[in-house]
Amino acid sequence: MDPWAWSAQVGVLLGVLAFLILLVPVMGYQYRRYGEFTPRRLLGAAAASVYGTSLLAYTLLPLPTSRGDWCALSAVSPQWHPLHFVADISAAEARTGPFEVLSSRVTLQVLFNVILFVPWGVMVRGFWGRSMGVATGAGLLASLAIETTQLTGFWGIYACAYREFDVDDVLTNTLGAFIGAGIARWLLWWMPRPHSFDATREIPRRVTSGRRWLGMAVDLAAFHALGFALVVGYRVAQLVATGEVPAQSDLAEAVLYALVPALGVFVLPACQGAGASLGQRAVRLVPVWDRRPAASLRLRRAAAVGGAYAMAEFCARWQDGTAWGDVSQVLARGLLLAAFVAVPLTRRRGLSALVTGARFEDERAHVTNAPAS
Repeated sequence: MDPWAWSAQVGVLLGVLAFLILLVPVMGYQYRRYGEFTPRRLLGAAAASVYGTSLLAYTLLPLPTSRGDWCALSAVSPQWHPLHFVADISAAEARTGPFEVLSSRVTLQVLFNVILFVPWGVMVRGFWGRSMGVATGAGLLASLAIETTQLTGFWGIYACAYREFDVDDVLTNTLGAFIGAGIARWLLWWMPRPHSFDATREIPRRVTSGRRWLGMAVDLAAFHALGFALVVGYRVAQLVATGEVPAQSDLAEAVLYALVPALGVFVLPACQGAGASLGQRAVRLVPVWDRRPAASLRLRRAAAVGGAYAMAEFCARWQDGTAWGDVSQVLARGLLLAAFVAVPLTRRRGLSALVTGARFEDERAHVTNAPAS
């Protein structure tokens, strides 16, 4: 397979994967930024994810298989002369004629470098709502960063440049970003601009089951992402200190995977403000009691489901491979299922609010109706 076609396919696959990983955080961000979930903005985020990773894959991949030997076999010299492609096209025209030159490799390469960054300008101006100057300047900086990465051998990882640095690529990429910014309003006329939500973002919305489920999904994603990052850091530290990583999870790893994330995602947020978790804050929901709750009541609500789930995950990780670990894993999955099903069955209160006598309100309605102190 052609390496450039392979790079493009890898970029698309990585873009889809990146979007799926970031789907829940992106949806939570939409609630915070726009005050509601917007499918068209979500579609734009998916397109930006696929385009961004495809751009990186096409311009930086495939990487050489060796660090030093490759340099002796294939030397790459940078091209520092601006508009050198004009002379190349003129030379091609002299050889093939004025019509054939339009389909020559040198002409198509210039056109492709322009087209490659047209989506950049469209995204920055049409999706993120930036000015034409910002979109063009961002395209210039992005192209310069890519070309510099190639020139420096991926910032010193390789002993020499593994692709040709061409200043004309920077110029044509920037032109593409400029063109994209210029046509963004016509291409993305259907896309709501970020500032179009400013007038309505503070209007309270109904508390729906979908909104409650999204908040739970944000909590779950944050919990496992933090746990995964801590475990990776712990294993890297072990590798540096001892030269090896234990084959099985130890107690410290189980604590880092479950208990520490529970503290950051469920417990500490419960001690701040109205006591909402990270996911509930993302979708702008707050737990409300008929009477002013004590701090212990907020903590009990946070521990009712989130804390119980974290303990089950802790035991499953610590006792991995044993009967206790299997039972704990089943309990964790069962608790998630019960929490999911309970939302519509309890008028969107959920298990944690049900056992502590709370209900959920839109954060904006709660703030607006709160009595003055």
